[in-house]
Amino acid sequence: MSGFLQIGLTHFLVLSAILFGLGLLTVATRRNAVAILMGVELILNAAALNFVAFSTYVQGLVTGQVFALFIIVLAAAEAAIALAIVLSIFRHFHSIDANDTSTLRD
Repeated sequence: MSGFLQIGLTHFLVLSAILFGLGLLTVATRRNAVAILMGVELILNAAALNFVAFSTYVQGLVTGQVFALFIIVLAAAEAAIALAIVLSIFRHFHSIDANDTSTLRD
């Protein structure tokens, strides 16, 4: 039984950094509005994973789990509002390309 790998705080932080990097890459490179929203969700999940990991490895600290719950509620509200905006843009422009919305400024 001693051959099992012990999962520590470093493993969670590395996973969170990978999730954050993939989310940032997705937001920076995608032109599709839905893909951009998926990148934002990855970034929020990386932050939630950090909060939960630190609250697990710091004894007596529950605030990380409360912040993670707040992030999940915030992500759900953000997804609902953002998808409503994307549907409105699709009805107007017949496309969800983020570059097409630049005509809204005019």
